[in-house]
Amino acid sequence: MFRFIGRRLLQSIPVMWIIITGTFFMQRFVPGGPFTAERAVTPEVQRNLDAYYHLNDPLWKQYADYLWDLCPKAFHPAALADGPDLKAAFGIDFRPSFKYPNRTVNEIIADKLPVSLELGFYSLCIALVFGVTLGVFAAVKRNSWIDYVCSSAAMTGICVPTFVLGPLLVLAFAIHLHWFNASGWYSPIDRVLPCLTLGSVYAAYIARLTRGGLLEVLSQDYIRTARAKGASESRVIIKHALRGGLLPVVSFLGPATAGILTGSFVIETIFQIPGLGREFVNSAFNRDYTLVLGTVILYAALIVIMNLVVDIVQVWLNPKLKFE
Repeated sequence: MFRFIGRRLLQSIPVMWIIITGTFFMQRFVPGGPFTAERAVTPEVQRNLDAYYHLNDPLWKQYADYLWDLCPKAFHPAALADGPDLKAAFGIDFRPSFKYPNRTVNEIIADKLPVSLELGFYSLCIALVFGVTLGVFAAVKRNSWIDYVCSSAAMTGICVPTFVLGPLLVLAFAIHLHWFNASGWYSPIDRVLPCLTLGSVYAAYIARLTRGGLLEVLSQDYIRTARAKGASESRVIIKHALRGGLLPVVSFLGPATAGILTGSFVIETIFQIPGLGREFVNSAFNRDYTLVLGTVILYAALIVIMNLVVDIVQVWLNPKLKFE
């Protein structure tokens, strides 16, 4: 397992390099710059701004300097001249933000990322609880009215996008019924509508995957053997069938996590949540090069780690699989 983890981490290095390189150069090739949206300034001020942020350097030098800043400070001997500092030595410098010159990208990420992670965690929990429950009921009561209701609910969740479902939930439960707030992230009740909106789409996919996986497992010989021995139906489902039936769901959790992270951009905008997704959208409009790069790198690293965890869980659930 340790060789597998080490190999996957080494394979992620060129992937991260390609993501960083593509994001860096795509930003530079887009018309406009970090200060084009601001009010007009004199050419002298513009030259001073470009010199301060090194935008007047050749493009290859800007790219090389940014890659060097991304390296942990343990590889920068000059940075450790004042004494050992493990936090500074192995930290990554995402540079100051163009839009917020008095704040660094590291500070913005540290401030906004917990909100996005909380939103994603609650949404994933909702997706798993509702999705697995609907899938199990649909598989156990195959071709009954329960199966049709659960399958119809799952199909509805797949067909309705989050930017449509979110305003509908706000209209129904916030404006008309006054059960929740229409926006904000201040109290626990403010978490309900955003997390329900983001989690419902992935609950639909999980429900269909759970149903399909369980139907395949329930037709196996060892399930018939367990029933022949007199095991109760609940014991057959929970102890014998569910472990194999959830393998498609576990495989889906990697892409689902990526979708929840990227889907939070829309949810945070609809519900005015002060998370990292909103900052990422605003940074793209503001041509904030460093903030865009910092958030892209962070999200890519989180997705790589989540996919690695999913692969390990798959082998744990199915011993026939190997760490290949």
